[in-house]
Amino acid sequence: MEILGKLFGSPARIKIMRLFLLNPDGAFENKDIANRSRVSPEITRKEISMLSGIGFIKKNKNGWILNSSFVYLEQIEILLTGTYTLNKEAILEMTKKAGKIKLLIASGTFIKNKDSRVDLLIVGDKIKRKVIEDGLKRMEAEIGKELTYALFDTAEFLYRFNMYDKLVLDILDFPHEVIVEVKELSTQVLKKN
Repeated sequence: MEILGKLFGSPARIKIMRLFLLNPDGAFENKDIANRSRVSPEITRKEISMLSGIGFIKKNKNGWILNSSFVYLEQIEILLTGTYTLNKEAILEMTKKAGKIKLLIASGTFIKNKDSRVDLLIVGDKIKRKVIEDGLKRMEAEIGKELTYALFDTAEFLYRFNMYDKLVLDILDFPHEVIVEVKELSTQVLKKN
């Protein structure tokens, strides 16, 4: 993000532009943009003014929207939405203080698969939901898109897996990347397959 921030003027601008690019049907008020991008209201107002001045976004009755006829939209979209890749270290750092993680799977946004039901599957014990949610909000601000996740304690995950729960099987059967996998859990899951 640092290189893009320098190229485009600021990391705040990148966050706000990604928010609109990854939510093309969304309409946002200044406060929503600031909150979702984790940018101060003053900087948000400045960036909105600049982005609307060049025609990247426009105002409608519901708030600010992406201008689908912006002349460089396709090129900017390729550049800004194609640059985010799976950052295992950032995900591990986010979950480090959340509890005892036994299985952590990235899919969806993290591997550029729009058909995934969730972006993260988190399985473990004594997981602090607030730590996970705060970490995801920081990631959402960087990425520009709301992330979805499934959080299970180990016993519930194994129960759902053994009952052929559709959500769990969809995550495991479709493209994903395993970030953390504790041997005792993977052994039980592999026995079943």
